[in-house]
Amino acid sequence: MTRFNTSSSAFTPKSDSAFDDLSASLGDPRPHPTQEALVQLGRALMTELVDVISDSALEDFQTILGEALIGAFHSAAGRIEREADRARDTMRSLDRDFDGSEAADTELQEATAKARAGDAATQACELIRDAASETWTVATGEVWTAWRGSRRGTHLTAAQLEAKQAIRAIRQRRSGEADPGGPVVAFRGAPTADSAEDAGRIFDALNWAKSEWPDMALATTGAKGSEKLAIKWAQQKGVTLILARADFDTHGKAAPFRANDDLIALEPEVCLTLVHSVAGVREEQRPFGPALNLGQKAMENGVRHVSIKARAA
Repeated sequence: MTRFNTSSSAFTPKSDSAFDDLSASLGDPRPHPTQEALVQLGRALMTELVDVISDSALEDFQTILGEALIGAFHSAAGRIEREADRARDTMRSLDRDFDGSEAADTELQEATAKARAGDAATQACELIRDAASETWTVATGEVWTAWRGSRRGTHLTAAQLEAKQAIRAIRQRRSGEADPGGPVVAFRGAPTADSAEDAGRIFDALNWAKSEWPDMALATTGAKGSEKLAIKWAQQKGVTLILARADFDTHGKAAPFRANDDLIALEPEVCLTLVHSVAGVREEQRPFGPALNLGQKAMENGVRHVSIKARAA
C-alpha cells in the first residue's frame, strides 16, 4: 500500500480515466490529483462562489463573477497548452538535429517531459473549468461558452468549435480537432423564446435531429434566450457545439445576418428556426428577423428547413 492511500483520497493512485492514465505515465515522483478530485474542486469553487454572493449586494454582478471564475481556468489551460506546444517545437528541433550525444539526449528527454507534463496540466485545468461550468448551469440556469477560440471537450462536456475553423475544415476536408466530424444541425431562435414551453419545443426538435443524425454537431450563434437553451441541450447530450458568433464590431447591425452566412457555410443537414415564443401568453409577437433570414437562406441554398411551432391543440 502506498502512503497516498492513507493520507488523502484526492491523491489516491487510480487508472480509471484518461487523465489518471496520462498523469501516472509521467514518472513524476510527486502524486497528481485524480480526475475525480479535480472535478470535485471545480464544483466546490463554484458552489462556494454562488453561496457567498447569492442574496447579497453582489448578486447583481453574479454572472460576471461566475463567468470570470470559469474563464480563469479556461485561460490557464490555454497558456499551459501554448507552453507545451513550445516544448514540442523544441522536441522536433532537437530530434531533427540529434547528434547522438548524451547532452542532446538529455535535452530531448527534458523537452519531452515538459510537453507531457504540460498536457496533463492543461487537462487538469479543463476538468476544473468544465466542472465549475456544469455547477454554474445547475445553480443559475445560465450556460458558459468560451468567449473566443475552440475548446476541447472532457468527460463533462463536448467540444466547442469556432465556426470559421469548422468552415475551413469542411472546405479543406482536413482531419483534426477543429473538424466537426459529423453532420451539422443549425439553429436560430428568438431571444424572447425562453419559457418552459419554448424549451420543451426546442428540445423536442433537437432530440428529433439527434435521432436522425446521432453524431450531429449543433451550430448556433450563442445569442440569449432560445439559443442558450439549445446550448444547454447540447451540453447535456454531449453534442459538439459550433458557435458562429455575431461580430458587431466588424458588421454592425448586419452582424446577426452575417452570422447566418457562417451557419450556411457549415453545410448543415437541416436548419431549425424558432421565430417567436410558442408560449400563448405572449400576444402580437414580432417574428425574430435573423431566424426568418436563416430559414430563407436555407431554402435558397437547397438546405432543409424546419420551423419550430407550438404543439397542435
